[in-house]
Amino acid sequence: MTIKSSYTFVAAALSAVTVANGQTSTPLKFAGVNIAGFDFGCSTDGTCVPSQAVPPVYQLSGIDGLSQMQHFVKDDGYNIFRLPVGWQYLTNGQMTGVLDETHFSNYNMLVSDCLSTGAHCEIDIHNYARYDGQIIGQGGPSNEIFAELWSNIASYWQNETNVIFGVMNEPHDIPDITTWADSVQAAVTAIREAGATTQMILLPGNDWTSAETFVSGGSAEALSMVQNPDGTTTNLIMDVHKYLDSDGSGTNTECVTNNIDDAWSPLSTWLRANGRQALNTETGGGDVDSCVSYISQQISYQAANSDVILGYVGWSAGSFATNYVLSEVPSYSGNSWEDTLLVSKAMSPMTNLLVSSVA
Repeated sequence: MTIKSSYTFVAAALSAVTVANGQTSTPLKFAGVNIAGFDFGCSTDGTCVPSQAVPPVYQLSGIDGLSQMQHFVKDDGYNIFRLPVGWQYLTNGQMTGVLDETHFSNYNMLVSDCLSTGAHCEIDIHNYARYDGQIIGQGGPSNEIFAELWSNIASYWQNETNVIFGVMNEPHDIPDITTWADSVQAAVTAIREAGATTQMILLPGNDWTSAETFVSGGSAEALSMVQNPDGTTTNLIMDVHKYLDSDGSGTNTECVTNNIDDAWSPLSTWLRANGRQALNTETGGGDVDSCVSYISQQISYQAANSDVILGYVGWSAGSFATNYVLSEVPSYSGNSWEDTLLVSKAMSPMTNLLVSSVA
């Protein structure tokens, strides 16, 4: 890596890690980063202003998301990118499942750039289980409209094996988790019936899909009932987020926890007991030593439980400014890329050696 630091990498993050029974684990399947920008203008109440999106596509904004992704793959060993987009962007501000041709074409430019790197690419609807303040299936858009949206999205990429479908970003304050599971089921059925029969689909829970409350808050139990049309749960993966700052919000520079006792241990226990898996699609921290230390410990634990935790995706690169508190945007100088401290010293598989892409 090009960033120089005297920080000593945490000893816990070794290439050979052991699970509880003393056996050496297999590496994590995935590591990567969010490539944000198409979600800019979206708020946690599900309002999104399409004109405020800043696409991380050079031809559209001058921001070179493709080169970022190429660097992350080549120099860091990343093999997954999450591509957030607002529902309103895809439909040009209409509460419908019908995709706007121009806006969808713009978003597809980013997806195509991602696929060209050979990485897996997650389509993430970044609306917090809402549309303009109203909860999907609970006073807002009907499950039928939500299913139509996902049917149209999935039909386009039905033959792309490296596309992952992220049903929804961070549902929160959902009155009825069982009713929300019905909405997730509608999306899953629509995706499969559109021809995307084998790709991974990520199932998000309540409470910002927090790994800490995924089991205790009832999301795990409710979402465990979601099935493919054939009655299986193959490639239906639990979608979890977890930050490491004092309030778990991902808005503070310093990290104070590795989340192991409160989040990853109970979640791993439940996943293993129920034959399920999860993917950590948002995590991160400030560009400081405390986050290097705690993120390293978190990743090491995830790797020790790679039978049930598939990997991690940092927040965030793409269109963010480099001074954003959780920026993982690399900087380009001369003819080389320089990663942030957190990426270069903790999150890069080339550093931690805990991911299948480099192990």
